[in-house]
Amino acid sequence: MTCSRFQALFWIELLFSCTPLFAQSVADPDFRFEIMNPRYIEGRGPLVLYDEGHNNPLSIKGQYAAFAHVLEADGYRLATQRETITMETLLNARVFVTVNALYDLENWNLPTGNVYTDEEVEILYDWVYQHGGALFLVTDHMPSAGSVSNLAARFGFNLVNGSAQRKDGQPEIFSRARGNLTANPITDVKGFEIDSIRCWGGAGFFPPPEAIIVSALGEDYEIFLPSDVSEIYHPIAASVPKITGMGLANGAILQCGRGSVCLFADGAPFTAQLQGIKSNKRGMNHPDAAQHVQFLLNIIHWLDAQH
Repeated sequence: MTCSRFQALFWIELLFSCTPLFAQSVADPDFRFEIMNPRYIEGRGPLVLYDEGHNNPLSIKGQYAAFAHVLEADGYRLATQRETITMETLLNARVFVTVNALYDLENWNLPTGNVYTDEEVEILYDWVYQHGGALFLVTDHMPSAGSVSNLAARFGFNLVNGSAQRKDGQPEIFSRARGNLTANPITDVKGFEIDSIRCWGGAGFFPPPEAIIVSALGEDYEIFLPSDVSEIYHPIAASVPKITGMGLANGAILQCGRGSVCLFADGAPFTAQLQGIKSNKRGMNHPDAAQHVQFLLNIIHWLDAQH
């Protein structure tokens, strides 16, 4: 499928909101949260570098505004990265964040190319491993997962370039009670424990043995493997290949040399959106996501602390 740049941006919005055709999503202007004890004095915390240079459709002035607001309220400084990644730029930052990067704005069908060059991947790996940098890699269902597969693979993660779906079609709740949200350094922060999170469709991955799984897919999930992006929309045809979710995660952390990595295969949990004509809430503003602000802070604090 090829299209004009205007059409591309329209389809991107639909693609990453997983809503019925023509339902649009925007940042929730009424999203509110409270941080009782910010980690840093306002504007004096470490620099978080947010990638907007690799066809990232969710900007910190747009649909990922809530993400930026939470971090800034905690004292972190945010800057956007719109150029080719260099070590000089990374050395000024504590955390590098990339969300739903895309190889091609106009063609989402297979095969999916790598949006990060081999040189950029090596620079990011060296920054993490040798210099103690922290990578927060957020991706989503195809083609986003495929677009960053070489970056994830450099750290030992094997991303599946598909679409993760619950078999029963129920909301994607990950909780300690269900056994698909684990006890780990992100969820077990004393006084700020996380018992439940919600996702809205994404991808899955096989983590390296040394990684710590945060949220697991398991037998409740199937990963559909369409070759055409139009096949993602419900109902997914029986002819689309699929694999079981057993053994796959959608969230994990990894200590890598002197630095750290968090990989999450769904972009929705860290935003706050209003969807469609009914302005349905999605992300940190949803009733099922009451702990998501703290979940995000726990991730950033863990990444920060490994420096």
